[in-house]
Amino acid sequence: MTVKGYPIPLVPGPVSVPEAIRAAYGIDFGSSDMEGDFFDLYGDVEGKLQDLLDTKNDVVIQSGEGMLALWGALKSALAPRSRVLAVAAGVFGYGFAEMARSLGHDVAIVGFEYDEIPDVERVVERIEAYRPDLVTAVHCETPSGTLARLDGIGHAAREAGALFCVDFVSSGGGVPLSVDGEAIDLGLLGSQKVLSLPPDLAVTTVSDRAWEAIGRVGYVGYDALAPWKEVPACRLLPYTHNWQALEALRLSLEALAAEGKEAVFERHRSVAARCREGLRALGVELHPREEAFCSPTVTAARVPQGWSWSDLDGALREEGLVCGGSYGPLEGKVFRLGHMGSQARPELVDKALEVLGKRLRRL
Repeated sequence: MTVKGYPIPLVPGPVSVPEAIRAAYGIDFGSSDMEGDFFDLYGDVEGKLQDLLDTKNDVVIQSGEGMLALWGALKSALAPRSRVLAVAAGVFGYGFAEMARSLGHDVAIVGFEYDEIPDVERVVERIEAYRPDLVTAVHCETPSGTLARLDGIGHAAREAGALFCVDFVSSGGGVPLSVDGEAIDLGLLGSQKVLSLPPDLAVTTVSDRAWEAIGRVGYVGYDALAPWKEVPACRLLPYTHNWQALEALRLSLEALAAEGKEAVFERHRSVAARCREGLRALGVELHPREEAFCSPTVTAARVPQGWSWSDLDGALREEGLVCGGSYGPLEGKVFRLGHMGSQARPELVDKALEVLGKRLRRL
């Protein structure tokens, strides 16, 4: 499998799509609006997602890229001029704050550096002092290659009367995560990371508390969550769904279940450790301040001295390796190896390290 002809795909999402999953997109299905089989499939996939994410909450599966889930959660659950506390330690954490501001909400940030993870004690103290309506957090900051601890944040938010909204787009399914255990009211996931689909489905776990808020707000729009509350029971959709993508997601979830959740988590953990060890052996500096901050789904490293990212990227592509740069303040300074989902394979990481070592030795 290749990414645009490159035999070593380690893009940090969208990841390489396995052939068995791609095959689902070639199936001719009927109209999702009218066929009972579609709603049976939707219910089946919802149950599989509940198992994967360890939740009894409803799971909404929308047609669209993962950002649809972020916008839909903010618009659906927040009344005008709500108080939002954004927990931020990277591009997406700070971006969550900007999204909420753009919607006219009062936003406070409990912020951290881009090479660290949020300090839970500081976050809890800020929740207690600020008394927000919604707390946002990012589990895996993909541009920074970090994985945050959520311990206690959701429960503190609940005690303060706030909803807890977590972006686990690039970690969900690849690392241990309990939506119910972390008291997550709105959990956001995209299809193009660990699930190994194209970027065409947005998944949101919705607690009873979140549904109550959504009912009060009454937001109507393509990204609205409200119309999905009774799907699949009502057998009515707000728009024509992507049946092929939903079938592909079923295949992906069945493959993860067959492998076993713990085995999937261990595969990601071990491949990530292998990647970090190999980078250190090449003299490449990891971006996160501490190795304990590193994500099992993506590794972020500093662009080596003597290289620009554009030159390094070009050199690696000449050898068949495609990975990724980074964004915002990290642009040009950090590059990333995406070992998630179909790409969490030791042989793929070994090939990448071999190519990287070969090109660095030529400097």
